[in-house]
Amino acid sequence: MGAGQSKPEIRPKLFYTETPIEFSQDVVDHLSDRLASPETTFERQATIDARIRAQIQSELKALRNEEENVQREIQRALEKENLDREIGGVGDGNVYTDIKNSSSLIGDLEEIRAKVDRFQTRNELDDLRSVKETGEAVALCYRSSATTPLDCWREVAQFKAAAADAEARYLASLR
Repeated sequence: MGAGQSKPEIRPKLFYTETPIEFSQDVVDHLSDRLASPETTFERQATIDARIRAQIQSELKALRNEEENVQREIQRALEKENLDREIGGVGDGNVYTDIKNSSSLIGDLEEIRAKVDRFQTRNELDDLRSVKETGEAVALCYRSSATTPLDCWREVAQFKAAAADAEARYLASLR
């Protein structure tokens, strides 16, 4: 078993006709004209164009992806180079020292922000110092002359002038 083929070998059958096959002259002319003319039909040209457009689009997409990858690699290399320049001789490239440098930088930024806030608060208090002093003078005058509060008109006028001056300075700083 298995030594021979289980299916008999099939030989093609040839039929010979005694009548010759003839084509009309119009068919022969049409076929010879198609072979001689290099023009393609509209449908064939449309399918060829569609295939070419699809291939161009896929190549364009691949090129864009490759360009994005190259740009990402360049960006990473530049970031690494800049980080290495910033670190310079401070660190030895160790991740711990890089984190330490970043955290110290953040700490320095917070310290500077706090100093700026204190400076601005001090300037605001300097502007309001005259208002505070004149307000205290008004309060002292009212306490000392409880029976005749209308005698404190000078202190009240000075307080109003100091408040108006502080308001004008504040509005000017906003411009």
